Amino acid sequence: MSLIDHFLRPNRPAPDAMSAKGASEWAQVDEAGRLVLPPEVVRRFGLHPGAKVRLDEGGNHLRMHRPVSQLTKVYVEPTVACNLDCITCFRNEWEKPSGQMSDETFAAILGGLKEIEPVPSVYFGGIGEPLHHRKIPSWVAQAKALGSKVELITNGTLLTEGLSIQLIDAGLDLLWVSLDGASTDAFADVRLGANLPQIQENMKRFSRLRPADHHPKPEIGVAFVAMRRNMADLPHVIRLGRSFKAKHFSVSNLQPATADMQAETVFRQTVHDIAYLEAPHLPRLKLPRMDFDEWTRDALFEAFNSQLNIEFAGNNWSGANDTCNFVESGTTSIAWNGDVSPCWPLMHTHTSFFHQKPRLSRKHVIGNVADRPLRELWLDPEYVAYRERLHNFAFAPCSFCGGCDLSEANEEDCIGNTTFPVCGGCLWAQGIIQCP
Repeated sequence: MSLIDHFLRPNRPAPDAMSAKGASEWAQVDEAGRLVLPPEVVRRFGLHPGAKVRLDEGGNHLRMHRPVSQLTKVYVEPTVACNLDCITCFRNEWEKPSGQMSDETFAAILGGLKEIEPVPSVYFGGIGEPLHHRKIPSWVAQAKALGSKVELITNGTLLTEGLSIQLIDAGLDLLWVSLDGASTDAFADVRLGANLPQIQENMKRFSRLRPADHHPKPEIGVAFVAMRRNMADLPHVIRLGRSFKAKHFSVSNLQPATADMQAETVFRQTVHDIAYLEAPHLPRLKLPRMDFDEWTRDALFEAFNSQLNIEFAGNNWSGANDTCNFVESGTTSIAWNGDVSPCWPLMHTHTSFFHQKPRLSRKHVIGNVADRPLRELWLDPEYVAYRERLHNFAFAPCSFCGGCDLSEANEEDCIGNTTFPVCGGCLWAQGIIQCP
């Protein structure tokens, strides 16, 4: 009997405990010893017959991962054009022409989304500024008409009153704005060509224009890229975001696009500690939640820097993540020209700097939505096999080693992986860089 037969019986009824809203979801073991999941869980996680799921066994739990066959979110890049010249952007070391997604390409994406159940969410973002594309309000509305949750990230400079109204009327669920400083000078130092007071006013107006509600839509999020020059601004950025009712805050580290930006990173020791703290012989420190104030701050700071295996409130703080959240959460990425890639970092060939040397990340394209339907591309056997490789994450530890020439590209590694791409040098996989 296959693994899926043991774990999936979608025609079985859900336990009575599932009837109450917010109640715990329960599985049952039937007379044959098979684990039966509630039908709603089966539907929500795409656990159709034949689906393949990965299991992790813990001390008192058995964790079932999302099946690699379920597509939950599609990153759509409307354009690679932008009206700013930010010091954090890959475009500083990029010599490619600007491009805009065509109506035909977006229509092909929509057609693909219609064939997938449940309908995946859509996130408009990429190298460029999405609001630079004039069709964005219409495309948001079309995605919402399919039943998708729709997010969009912007630098906030082009968010006029008229465009704000269009996005709100289109049904946008979540608007992210990138804020990398809380003072005019600090902000302009990172986002060249932007004016923070104007962006503040744009966001406050957007917030006011939303229909009155206890939970107004679209929700607002703030994305912050942490650097030495702006890290002290983070508390002020959070306060700034709350002034225009932001509900979500996402902090990422900087991936240096130029050699001189390496001096701005705030994770150099963290990267070196990953390998050391992975050692099983190290003593383990278990910390509970507690106040972070004048009585605990210094002690906790020292504890977290004590080179121990640390468990904080039941979660592992130390060692390598070795987890591709793009794959784990069931996402794919589509560039402005319709090329489908496994993740945002593999949409475009680009160079970044790490371990005091450049690293070339060559793009990985599965196919194009103009040539093959999205669902067919998603279930392409080679693409499925690649996602399974990412679940296992059997790659060389380039992100915290970087000692050999093979670490300077994502084409092969020192432990025998020759199937492109290899992901051992991916900072997203170590939780150092994250997308909103």
